[in-house]
Amino acid sequence: MFSATSGAVRAGARRFARYPASIGIAVPSSNHGLFISTSTTKAASLRPATPGSQRVGQQQRHSYATTTNPNPPLGKKNASNDVPSRIGLIGARGYTGQALIDLLNDHPFMDLRYVSSRELAGQKLDSYTKRDITYANLAVEEVAQLDKDGKVDCWVMALPNGVCKPYIEALNQVREETGKKTLIVDLSADYRFDDTWTYGLPELTKRSAIAQSKNISNPGCFATGAQLALAPLSGHCLDAHVFGVSGYSGAGTKPSPKNDLNNLRGGIIPYSLTGHIHEKEISHHLNIKTAFLPHVAEWFRGIQLTVSIDLNQQMTSRDIRQIYQDRYAGEKLVKVSGEAPLVRKISGQHGCELGAFSVDSTGKRVVVCATIDNLNKGAKNMNLALGYDEFQGIPTAQ
Repeated sequence: MFSATSGAVRAGARRFARYPASIGIAVPSSNHGLFISTSTTKAASLRPATPGSQRVGQQQRHSYATTTNPNPPLGKKNASNDVPSRIGLIGARGYTGQALIDLLNDHPFMDLRYVSSRELAGQKLDSYTKRDITYANLAVEEVAQLDKDGKVDCWVMALPNGVCKPYIEALNQVREETGKKTLIVDLSADYRFDDTWTYGLPELTKRSAIAQSKNISNPGCFATGAQLALAPLSGHCLDAHVFGVSGYSGAGTKPSPKNDLNNLRGGIIPYSLTGHIHEKEISHHLNIKTAFLPHVAEWFRGIQLTVSIDLNQQMTSRDIRQIYQDRYAGEKLVKVSGEAPLVRKISGQHGCELGAFSVDSTGKRVVVCATIDNLNKGAKNMNLALGYDEFQGIPTAQ
């Protein structure tokens, strides 16, 4: 989840005024460090205690033993590096790449050196102020040579799904030949199900696994918000339904009905209502049967999620909210409140807000609402893997 900046929000606002329309930066694979995922971890942090029979009206209220955040932020404990890292960005034309450039521009230790875009090759990168950079159209062989020559400390792949494999294979070949392992962060879905990669969702993935990894796959934006909304109840969840609505920047810059404002005006558009990649991603990493129903709306950025969870036992809204507050204790980028969060308040921010916790009359179904900015959340992966303070350069976490 790379994730980060302050002036980036202001600069980003200016850029997005020019570019009418997704970024998400990152988490590890299901068996490679996802903290709340397997059957053992499910039972560990959320196992109900022996019911203490407190009467609430005519109902019996149970108490639940929760563990305060079993995966707390490393923060300055991880800050072993004070040398700027040289960054190569492959695929900078999309909204994700453009937002990432703003984040890097305001980060004190991220030094952007190479920016590759076939469509923008030869043009000056005006928004980056640390040095003069011209867009290039770097071939796979050129990326491999730059890596072999030690010119880059971290490669960020901001390419569409199914495109970055040749680059990864070339960089792996350099590793075999030289023994040098440059950090790779992939923002696409290509390696989110690969157990040899670390799925980078720091709030749920073991942070130590991210810090030690050289291959990080960034989680999807919808999948990030949904997993944060589901994970604290993983030990009590039978199945879940996630209704998600994203701003049209999530549809990317390539013209389509999903980012056509005339087509979007006055409503929302459903799409990929079964088998969406994020449905598979959520179910795979949390081991929870999840149905995901994505929609796109006429606002530019930000995601609203309404998550309905079937429980294996009766619970109260108060109990559930306490579980979430305990699970995310100390998380600077996760806010838990009683009210349902609003997408307009998260737009341009770097965290996730969770709320509502509405329980039905049976006590066995709860609805949790979540909001997240699809162009921001995720920069912490790079901080962790490059040895910086996890929240370095993230304005809302300072």
